[in-house]
Amino acid sequence: MKINLLDDREIIEITIISFGAFLLMGLVLVLFFYFSRKKIIQKEMEKKNLELSYQKELLHSIIITQEEERRRIAQDLHDDISSKLNIISLNSHLLTAKNLSEKELTEISINIVNLTTKVLDNSRRIAHDLLPPVLEKFGLHAGVEELCFEINSSKSIEIEYKNSVQFNQKDIQKHLHVFRIIQELFNNSLKHGKATKIQLIFSENNQKQNICEFSDNGVGFDSNDLKNHKGLGMKNIESRISFLNGDLKITSEVNKGIQVVFIF
Repeated sequence: MKINLLDDREIIEITIISFGAFLLMGLVLVLFFYFSRKKIIQKEMEKKNLELSYQKELLHSIIITQEEERRRIAQDLHDDISSKLNIISLNSHLLTAKNLSEKELTEISINIVNLTTKVLDNSRRIAHDLLPPVLEKFGLHAGVEELCFEINSSKSIEIEYKNSVQFNQKDIQKHLHVFRIIQELFNNSLKHGKATKIQLIFSENNQKQNICEFSDNGVGFDSNDLKNHKGLGMKNIESRISFLNGDLKITSEVNKGIQVVFIF
């Protein structure tokens, strides 16, 4: 009888110990899943916060770019257009003066004509900066072609431009963003990159997406350094790519130029 009682005690002890071990394992598993889930949620929150921060930076850069553009246009209107119109107005009042000689009348008239011509030229330039007429009338290819021709005319840089894409004329607003991106890339290559050769290629991938490949032989920069991606020009490009729902890849090394590929 003692042996059976001892066996029962051992069975009870083993059962309690086993039950305790299972409880402990269950608790460990619950804690493991809890903290794992908490870590996953924390990482997701951090990712969302980073995305929100990036979107805020893009929005901020868009606002700054718009304000800079408005300030530049306002300055052009004030300095070029308004000042010349004031002089034209003064000259026009001079024509009403009495006892003007024929020579004086001729000089005043010529001055008015010359100033009016300059005002018209400056008005066209401002309008061209807002929306290039060639881009609006004939599409992205013609607009980029004209831009390349204008830069090539300086003889200080050689541009190779190739296009195998038939752009849809209905996408003019999207193409204006593409045009502004290319303008910014050209500006960076000329102003900062000190490039002498630029290559620009439009093509299509297997998914019928448009691809733009831009490269130059300029001084380049370290593309792994995040500080080089924080300039207003680069933020402007990123914001336009975001608007186009496109992808952007920039690679560069010091003294090895820059390569930019974006899909839109």
